[in-house]
Amino acid sequence: MSEVAAPQARAAGLAWPPRALLLAHHGTAGAERALDLALSLAVPGTTRILHLYIVPDFWAGMQGDDWLNNAWTRDAFAEHVEGQLAQEARERMGALAARCTAAGVDSTPILRYGKPAECLVAAAREGGADLVVIGPPRPKGEPGLRSRMDLESLARGLAAPLLIAR
Repeated sequence: MSEVAAPQARAAGLAWPPRALLLAHHGTAGAERALDLALSLAVPGTTRILHLYIVPDFWAGMQGDDWLNNAWTRDAFAEHVEGQLAQEARERMGALAARCTAAGVDSTPILRYGKPAECLVAAAREGGADLVVIGPPRPKGEPGLRSRMDLESLARGLAAPLLIAR
């Protein structure tokens, strides 16, 4: 947002520049557009990007074919899946932190497991977000996790303004 637009933002009740900008990012093309938007709005030395990486709760049911497995095998497989998801999250969070650092913007990683909208609302509240930025809904057929953001519950639950990158 330009300095010319900043007074309009203040008049609309938007804290400008944002001190805490919550960014939901998980590596999809839409999330990359959200990151670009967040970095264009962030002011080095003032804005901290709170990078929220959500592992959707649907993974918990990935236990394999129960009739082929005993309890130990199921538990071992669950630990393997958790480890893979955590490794992917660490890699993506590290890459985003590097982009923020290159832009001169501080960032804080946040990893959550659960329903995307619920995690986002809770992280915004806990982090004191002045602004929330997310990517657009992922078109069917585009690579990414098979989860959807419940935009209605998100809009109702957030106290901060929500920007959706295009």
